[in-house]
Amino acid sequence: MDAGAPGEAVARARSRGLWRVYFNALTIPYWAIHVAAVAGVIATGFSWYGVLLAIAFYLPRMFFVTGAYHRYFSHRSYKTSRWFQFVLALGATCTGQKGPLWWAAHHRIHHKLSDAPGDLHSVIQSGFWWAHHGWILSRDLEGTDLSRIKDFAKYPELRWLNTYWMVPPIAVGVLTALVGGWFAFVWAFCVAQVLCWHGTFTINSLSHLWGARRYRTEDDSRNNPVLAMITMGEGWHNNHHHYQVSARQGFYWWEVDLTFYILRAFSLVGLVWDLHGIPDHVRDDAKSMIKTATADDAEPEPEPEPTA
Repeated sequence: MDAGAPGEAVARARSRGLWRVYFNALTIPYWAIHVAAVAGVIATGFSWYGVLLAIAFYLPRMFFVTGAYHRYFSHRSYKTSRWFQFVLALGATCTGQKGPLWWAAHHRIHHKLSDAPGDLHSVIQSGFWWAHHGWILSRDLEGTDLSRIKDFAKYPELRWLNTYWMVPPIAVGVLTALVGGWFAFVWAFCVAQVLCWHGTFTINSLSHLWGARRYRTEDDSRNNPVLAMITMGEGWHNNHHHYQVSARQGFYWWEVDLTFYILRAFSLVGLVWDLHGIPDHVRDDAKSMIKTATADDAEPEPEPEPTA
């Protein structure tokens, strides 16, 4: 895909109209889970136990989005074995945000063209609702450009997950209902899933509008502690756009980054290693405009495959 193709794809998709973008056949499960969450909470009644259950199942979902889809598959900010790579991909696919190759390839386009024409989910270019979830619901952006994700497309298990990405979330929903019954299905699956979707999407729709700018990046990315808490660290978005390959997005100790803390714990037991840090000169360069790494720059050079 050339530099102009993403912009053409977004323009074509948005021109299809409301129903084609937000209410096509593939969005039926998305909206059905929203309805089930609302109707289920009304039917079961408000419950603090249900809230705790939703939070308990929200947190691992969000980690797999942030720690797997984003920091590993999109940016290669750490290394892992092939078997744990598959665990990360499977867990991320359970969040109902399409396959690992699709997610990472689209995200690399976002960084290559951030807030410029062609950015697939820029709130500046395409408005709030498109940036929030129109881009992931539109059938016109279903395809995966494997040329942007060649480093992971070589693994057949990842290609399978990318094709059959709906299987894991369906399995999670069925298992939740079988093990925990209707109450667990409502709170642990439906409510937690809806919160995970919209928590994730706030980074596209809000973190380029709401917050502070420490670094003068060439886009409108912002740091926001509220979004950082909701998304386990992704809300330090201006930091991330300043230095994209870091496994840590909260650059200072007071910037809470739960995803990094989990990755650090994984590194202590050998599940992951070589977490990219933040060089002092990068972290402290809050005044000068620097050329941030594009998605193509961030794509790793050939290196040994993950160990078995």
